[in-house]
Amino acid sequence: MMTNLATFARENGIKYFMISYTDLFGSQRTKLVPASAIGDMQKGGAGFAGFATWFDLTPAHPDMLAMPDPSAVIQLPWKKEVAWVAASCMMEGTDLAQAPRNVLQKLVKEAADMGLTVKTGIEPEFHLLNPDGTTIADTADTATKPCYDQLAIMRRYDMISEICDYMAELGWEPYQNDHEDANGQFEMNWIYDDALLTADRHSFFKFMVHTMAEKYGLRATFMPKPIMGLTGNGCHAHISVWDTKTGDNAFADDDKELGLSERGRHFLGGIMKHASALAFITNPTVNSYKRINAPRTASGATWAPNSVTWTGNNRTHMVRVPGPGRFELRLPDGAVNPYLLQAVIIAAGLSGLKSKADPGPRSDIDMYAEACDVKDAPKLPLNLLDAIRTYDADKELKAAMGEEFSAAYMKLKTNEWNSYCSHLSQWERDNTLNI
Repeated sequence: MMTNLATFARENGIKYFMISYTDLFGSQRTKLVPASAIGDMQKGGAGFAGFATWFDLTPAHPDMLAMPDPSAVIQLPWKKEVAWVAASCMMEGTDLAQAPRNVLQKLVKEAADMGLTVKTGIEPEFHLLNPDGTTIADTADTATKPCYDQLAIMRRYDMISEICDYMAELGWEPYQNDHEDANGQFEMNWIYDDALLTADRHSFFKFMVHTMAEKYGLRATFMPKPIMGLTGNGCHAHISVWDTKTGDNAFADDDKELGLSERGRHFLGGIMKHASALAFITNPTVNSYKRINAPRTASGATWAPNSVTWTGNNRTHMVRVPGPGRFELRLPDGAVNPYLLQAVIIAAGLSGLKSKADPGPRSDIDMYAEACDVKDAPKLPLNLLDAIRTYDADKELKAAMGEEFSAAYMKLKTNEWNSYCSHLSQWERDNTLNI
């Protein structure tokens, strides 16, 4: 494991480092540091004014220091003289409790103390739009069912293949790319790994996609529902937990239902127990609730849940178990904070393990056609305000994520909701101007 960034710079021809952290709203912040100064930065951190980004801080707070994690350094494949390095935030010698990467690291340690390693793989979806973000960039991408359209993905071959080549060069082991269910929508996949590593790669992936889209004269968006009537951008997470001592998959048991062990069921039980509250983390924007509570899309299905149910290999539910030893959480969307996504999965899952939570019986119906037959399944929040209130009422999940983080996140998201409510929309003009 690389421990000295100055040495990394000398050995790889690095001129500049991007010391990067992700704030509460998922915005990536960076300072561009010359390699000649990286030794001091590795010891003392890069200074930021926390109030200038999305944290619950004031201009009177002291410097927030972003401490680069040398194990997370990535040399930019498209600009070899620059390296990106994920950082964790500190203030006055103490971890900033509300910082997303710190929240995740705390929960990773909690799992490790229980002898467990949480591993995840994600499926980030994004749209490619014209530069001003108003329409799909590919005017020929008009099919009613465009999923896996080979002509459409080959028209974007240069960009998609370049990103995939970079992931391979970085050792991520990419394994498939496709045109997704909405016009102008794509998904790229790489192999699963430890939760913190997946979060760092997820963060870098979004940066890379935005950068490559600009190179090709396009605009990439991970917005949950950028175009009404079309399928939104999800970020499904595949989850497994491994025994740290033996290296065995703690979720795998061929003698159990769907090959999911007793511990796997308890972890899933925690996800189910806290699902309505964790939506505040996995679906963090006003726009998110236009994806998970959407009417039927042009393709025939939203591919997004609106109820708390689980199943076997059936994509119409919030959680599916596609094979032994893992399950897929289909709730998160493209706006999710890469670090908070992993954190809330671990927080809810460990809660389930500790309480031996029962996920309840699985359902194998088509939820898109027969949801009315499900009478007792909890519903997901209808909007961001619902989500804030549901999270606030879940004392156990708030405590697991950290009280300081939870208070800061709820405060800023409530301000965001109030800002949205104060906005005069065209819908209001169209529907109430003549009242």
